[in-house]
Amino acid sequence: MSAKRDYYEILGVGRDAEDQELKSAYRKLALQYHPDRNPNSKDEATERFKEITEAYSVLADPQKRAAYDRFGHAGVSGASGVPPDFSSTIFADFGDIFGAFGDLFGFGDIFGQGRARRRGPERGADLRYDLEIAFEEAATGLETKIKIPRMETCSECGGRGARKGSQPVTCPACGGRGQIRTQQGFFTLSQTCPQCRGAGQAIREPCPTCHGEGRRREERVLGIKIPAGVEDGMRLRVSGEGEAGAQGGPAGDLYVVLRVRKHAFFERQGNDLHCTIPISITQAILGTEIKVPTLNGVEKLQIPEGTQPDTLFRLRGLGLPNVERRGRGDLYVKAQVVIPAHLNREQRRMVEALGSFARVDNSPLKRRVSENAKDSFG
Repeated sequence: MSAKRDYYEILGVGRDAEDQELKSAYRKLALQYHPDRNPNSKDEATERFKEITEAYSVLADPQKRAAYDRFGHAGVSGASGVPPDFSSTIFADFGDIFGAFGDLFGFGDIFGQGRARRRGPERGADLRYDLEIAFEEAATGLETKIKIPRMETCSECGGRGARKGSQPVTCPACGGRGQIRTQQGFFTLSQTCPQCRGAGQAIREPCPTCHGEGRRREERVLGIKIPAGVEDGMRLRVSGEGEAGAQGGPAGDLYVVLRVRKHAFFERQGNDLHCTIPISITQAILGTEIKVPTLNGVEKLQIPEGTQPDTLFRLRGLGLPNVERRGRGDLYVKAQVVIPAHLNREQRRMVEALGSFARVDNSPLKRRVSENAKDSFG
């Protein structure tokens, strides 16, 4: 049995591909390898089409993509080797990606789904919440509360949309199928019923509280746990905390986008921290011990005598924690030698005395071997 191909290689995109690039690559390949377009090699095209669709179903989902990037195929495969929720994840997206082509070419037939589209109430919308946190909070993690306005299931009717004691009836527009089919030439196109919005049922006596919608706008306070080591721009997905679907449909998800404020003197590079500490000429010449601020307090750093300007010192394990809880970064301290700009007469005399025995040859320094080699080879 041959090893599974890399999902990024299958779609022909880089590992940093954005959502739109993934969608465009998938649409192009799926239409190219659809079995109906390859009657002379239908079996081969079917397998290729399934491979393309499997790759997209994983890379289009932020959580599955993160698991795949970290663990490969083992991170997204179930016991059968098929990505979890494969059919439900990808077929829900066909309408967005292909429009009418999803029905025209019968994507569901390839995976044993038949041509019937998904029935039932529509899923609620996903929500986004931008949360700004301090640099120190990103380093340590925190638990906080956020308040979000959203559509929630109506408590009066339980999301049914009908007045208590009344019952919905079969939608007269779609006959309870939730889909309206129209004939265009040789093809049958399907779309969600505009009257019942896919529920297959119509309401004769609407709920007086939600007016038949099955949901109401509310403000909800949610507790959010942010792990240590998060970076600016990271998204946290909270499943099922988006808007409730109409007429009892499943809720969408909430995406919390983190905005991390910059630190006064620490600069982040991955999980490492960098800062600059000024020292005097005397300290650089004779050596000294300085106190270095860290995220966990103050650490002592020994500056050896003869320290040159911009020397970089490394303090292991004093950087930021890895968000996946795999160790910590380091803290790098650059010693910046401060040269006095203005001297009085006595200070100038002392510096001149120092220069009389600390003379330096001002001839140009010979270039390092590595630099010469770089020029030779371009």
